[in-house]
Parts: sequence; structure tokens; C-alpha cells
Amino acid sequence: MDGKNANPTILNASDLPTRRQAQRKKVVSPLASGLVPAYAQDPFVGNKVEFSDSDESEDDSVVEPIDEQEIYDLIATISDPEHPLTLGELAVVNLHHIKVTDDPSTIISNVLVELTPTINHCSLATVIGLGVRVRLEQALPPRFRFDVRIREGTHATGDQVNKQLNDKERVASALENETLMGVVGKMLETCK
Repeated sequence: MDGKNANPTILNASDLPTRRQAQRKKVVSPLASGLVPAYAQDPFVGNKVEFSDSDESEDDSVVEPIDEQEIYDLIATISDPEHPLTLGELAVVNLHHIKVTDDPSTIISNVLVELTPTINHCSLATVIGLGVRVRLEQALPPRFRFDVRIREGTHATGDQVNKQLNDKERVASALENETLMGVVGKMLETCK
């Protein structure tokens, strides 16, 4: 497959790779609903609470490893600013184009995310990359450093977009722009 994604195939959200449990709604039979009055239902049935008397507590100093699938789950649900679809459904983000270097013996961990724009002259590639960067910065611990880039050969001005996405001063300036942050905020509303 060449690097172009000029006429993208829209993927079904249920076909995207994920570790997240599918949220299933409890189906109530129309025959059973209304047979038992609300005051007769026990609100504590099925809500078993267990208490631990041990001194075990979550240790914040323990570093939990983060892998490519977890990064994909964080960013695949970001909505595209031009379409009512997510970056995962448009194949802008792809599990195979995410690399995580999370070695517990080092202080700093790295995440590389390569984006594939839907067309090679996408005018919002920088905004999409900024949205991915903001999502990762909000969701991951401070030990992570991010490299969000456009995949080589998939965008007419990929080098310029990559320079903007990974320049700290330009990113900081973009984060101060209220209009731009409004667009990014709208993109992140669909994140789970």
C-alpha cells in the first residue's frame, strides 16, 4: 500500500482494535417491566461491596507500562474536524503507526504517532495533529514525550506540518489561541 489515503475507506467503529470492553445496555423484557412495583425492588441486590482490611493501597510510585494499544485507544476516538467520524474510523490513526518506548529503567518514555491524512493536501492536518498531542498530554503521565507527525509521503507539506507539530513554542502559541482551542476541544468531546 502506498502512503496516500486519497479516497479513504471508512472503517466501522466496532471493527477497530481495542482493549476496551464493549458497553452493553441491559435489555429489559417488556413482559417483565412493570410487574414489580419500584418500592418492592431491592436496590442492594447485585451490588455486593467488598471491604479490604489489609494495608494494601495503590502505590503511586509504581510505573505502569503503557503500550501502543493503549495509545491507540486514547486517540482513535478523537473526531475529525471536518467529518462526523473519528480518526480511527477514517484510518488517520492506525495501530501499526504508533510506537511506544516505555522502559521502566529510564525516567523518560517516548511515544511516536504517525498520522495518515485522508487527502494529501489536507488543510487541517496540523489541527488534527495538535488534537492528538493535546489528548496525549492530558491523558498520559508527565514522563512521556510525544512526537506526533505526518507519515512520510502522505501529505504535500508533511515536513512543514511536522515542524509545526513538534516545535514547543508553536504548540504553546497554538494552545493560547481561543478559536483553535475551541476546534480542538470540539474534536476531543468524543474521547472515551
